[in-house]
Amino acid sequence: MMLSRLMSGSVRNLEREFMCTVRLLDDTEYTCSIQRDAKGQYLFDLICHHLNLLEKDYFGIRYVDPDKQRHWLEVTKSISKQMKSQPPFTMCLRVKFYPPDPAALKEEITRYLVFLQIKRDLYHGRLLCKTSDAAMLAAYILQAEIGDYDPGKHPEGYSSKFQFFPKHSEKLERRIAEIHKTELIGQTPETAELKFLQKAQMLETYGVDPHPCKDVSGNPAFLAFTPFGFVVLQGNKRVHFLKWDEVTKLKFEGKTFHIYANQKEDKKIILTYFAPTPEACKHLWKCGVENQAFYKLEKSSQVRTVSSSNLFFKGSRFRYSGRVAKEVMEQSAKIKREPPEIHRAGLVPSRSCPSITHGPRLSSVPRTRRRAVHISIMEGLESLRDSAHSTPVRSVSHGDSFIPRSRSQATDSGDRTTVISDETYSPSDSVLPTPVAEHCLEPAASRQINGAPCSIEEEKESEAGTPTVGNVAELGTDSRVAGPVQSAGGEAALSETEQVNKFVLSVLRLLLVTIGLLFVLLLLLIILTESDLDIAFLRDIRQTPEFEQFHYEYFCPLRRWFACKLRWVGGLLINK
Repeated sequence: MMLSRLMSGSVRNLEREFMCTVRLLDDTEYTCSIQRDAKGQYLFDLICHHLNLLEKDYFGIRYVDPDKQRHWLEVTKSISKQMKSQPPFTMCLRVKFYPPDPAALKEEITRYLVFLQIKRDLYHGRLLCKTSDAAMLAAYILQAEIGDYDPGKHPEGYSSKFQFFPKHSEKLERRIAEIHKTELIGQTPETAELKFLQKAQMLETYGVDPHPCKDVSGNPAFLAFTPFGFVVLQGNKRVHFLKWDEVTKLKFEGKTFHIYANQKEDKKIILTYFAPTPEACKHLWKCGVENQAFYKLEKSSQVRTVSSSNLFFKGSRFRYSGRVAKEVMEQSAKIKREPPEIHRAGLVPSRSCPSITHGPRLSSVPRTRRRAVHISIMEGLESLRDSAHSTPVRSVSHGDSFIPRSRSQATDSGDRTTVISDETYSPSDSVLPTPVAEHCLEPAASRQINGAPCSIEEEKESEAGTPTVGNVAELGTDSRVAGPVQSAGGEAALSETEQVNKFVLSVLRLLLVTIGLLFVLLLLLIILTESDLDIAFLRDIRQTPEFEQFHYEYFCPLRRWFACKLRWVGGLLINK
């Protein structure tokens, strides 16, 4: 009897728990058992404790759903409710917010993890640079992981056995070995990693996590959020760069993503792009909201809930939960402890960016990886160049189109450019180019000449120019001509009446839908405030700061006012 009870109890415990594996930046794996109702913060704290990491606000946990769409694990929500698949779950620890100045990080363990992330970005082609910069970065990696050059341990051509980029030439390999042999002698791993971070920070694609999209003309583009602002990449060019102070609003609807910005001289611009799927567009929007709040705001108390639509009953609502960059730096300055030990040796060979301390590596990327990493390079990598944009833009100021200011940068003439195309880096390795219909961004009153319907106002203008019976009589025309003209005028008047009727019906439908929605919201509000139903989603709503503020500052006074008025009316009726 006791044995059966113990077994049934253990089965129930297993049902309440699930296994979760998190792949770390060095490609080791951390596996733990999680309660089914545990939130993302619990798992994130477990990993940070495992890594002895205090400056954890720069990092996040990423997972991929069954539809191959990437997501950041939200720390305020239940893990099981966010995952669309069945346990056990597999996730990855990645840098979510790149430090604006990696050298300013307080602890070496944090710099080391950021170093691993940027090394991964370099390998996957997300961090683009000139040949000279690429050679220097690779040499820093060599120095950090294998130390000083030793002729006994490192034979001729030793750098060719290691792969730092998707593809590189023998000339670049020789240049990497030359720098490692002559310029970096005596540097400790800590120094080499710090120099690597300082070099990578100066590149235009530092912190870029590209989201594949299409512009309004159907051209492939990549959108990204960096510590310094919003970036649009097309081909090998950075066609747009908006500082965070210039970005005023981010919106999405379906697959369509809008960026609103104000530049100098109060010039307002709107950029429009189309994501492959609605889920990808929502993920892009949430990433933008979080990055803007993290880098732009002074305090986390300034964070507000953001809606993807102007209508309160439509769209998604999202609120960044966490500290902002300035608060993170202030909190890091207060850290006082012995530096934790960093285990750089004995790393597990990586499937995507293997550590070079584990012997030779294949000279080419596996075919399955080449689908996600495809960059045409012969003599090295060339930095992204600014140029005048090629994306049609809606301008709200004076009808002018937005043309960003380009910076002139010196580039090696012998270097070939890296090309980011719709076959390039795919975050989920399954994003296919999506044909996008060209959405017209002209004003709504614009008229197409060949067979396109004109607006109502234009119809009225054309009707005003139609001759009437009186006009025809005054002109002395035949009655046979006046008849058709009169009937045409009657049809025009009839069509105008139909237009008015349709407009009135559409307004009535909108009014009925609005009243219905308000009635449903009123019922939900009464249930939330007056009932004792202990349902999970109602409990979550009641515990939000916004609902508590609404309840005590608005609903309770309004309820007291209604009760007072009802008593007053009741008193009048009784006295009569």
